[in-house]
Amino acid sequence: MKREQLKKAYTNVCQKVGTMLVAPSARQVQLMLFGLGAVLLVSGLTVEASAYSNVATYNDDRVAEAADVILTYINGSFGALVMIACGVAAILSSAFGQYRAAMGLMVVAVGSFILRSLVNTWFDTSSMKEPATGGN
Repeated sequence: MKREQLKKAYTNVCQKVGTMLVAPSARQVQLMLFGLGAVLLVSGLTVEASAYSNVATYNDDRVAEAADVILTYINGSFGALVMIACGVAAILSSAFGQYRAAMGLMVVAVGSFILRSLVNTWFDTSSMKEPATGGN
């Protein structure tokens, strides 16, 4: 008797799964999408949780040196040249009525002036050298 009930239940489940795969109802689709979302959420959280145990170490000295060289040029005479050129071009653009271009040039001029401060504010620059100041 139990064997017949088990066989009937197995056949019933297989028929329902086959029907769901061929022509799913709206409720079955919602259930499948909910299950997929739950699986994605749980797997994403476990990856995030396990990422803290595997802390990778890397040497970013080359990147820091390259950034320092670029920022030294921007803060040095090249940055002054960019500021002067953009300032003069902004004045000429505004004189000819190109106010949008003038504002863009002013943003470039001010950006070249404060670039190192922005980089130090937004990024971890502990491995970069500080600019040399003309102290005593």
